[in-house]
Amino acid sequence: MFSAIAVTPALPLFSFVVVAIFMLVEARRAATNERAQRSNGGIEPSEDVYALMQIAYPAIFIAMVVEGVVRGVTVDGWLAAGSVVFAAAKLLKWWAIATLGPFWTFRVIVVPNSSSVHRGPYRLMRHPNYVAVVGEIIGVALMMRAQVSGPIAVIIFGTLLLRRIAVENRARDAILGRG
Repeated sequence: MFSAIAVTPALPLFSFVVVAIFMLVEARRAATNERAQRSNGGIEPSEDVYALMQIAYPAIFIAMVVEGVVRGVTVDGWLAAGSVVFAAAKLLKWWAIATLGPFWTFRVIVVPNSSSVHRGPYRLMRHPNYVAVVGEIIGVALMMRAQVSGPIAVIIFGTLLLRRIAVENRARDAILGRG
């Protein structure tokens, strides 16, 4: 077992920098893919919750880091467990990103005449990217000991993801002629 070692606010802030770097890299890749999908006739449903997600996603991580600063994060088993969960979530997310290639985006965009993907993590589950996002949130909540903001973040973003999945499924079925 780890013995707890007190750490300054630098650890939560370092954790946020790591999370933010991943966000920026993923945002750049998503933007490139979104442009390519639109140039190929991609259609974006109007009822998507992306506008809310775009605000909520970074905000929930900021809230958890602030709670970590206030509580005082220590190097202990919680930090280790959260780091493992976060890393596993990132591996799953990047497996999904690599599998979807140019079809992975932050937005729901369906390109007519494309087909659903059934390889990589998609052969194991329907929405691995969204499972990974929840894993990222849980991982950071554990690392930051975010006992208040962590569960709230999971509930808020989980609700947005459920809405997103419904929109995505309807759009895919309607545009690809399965509805």
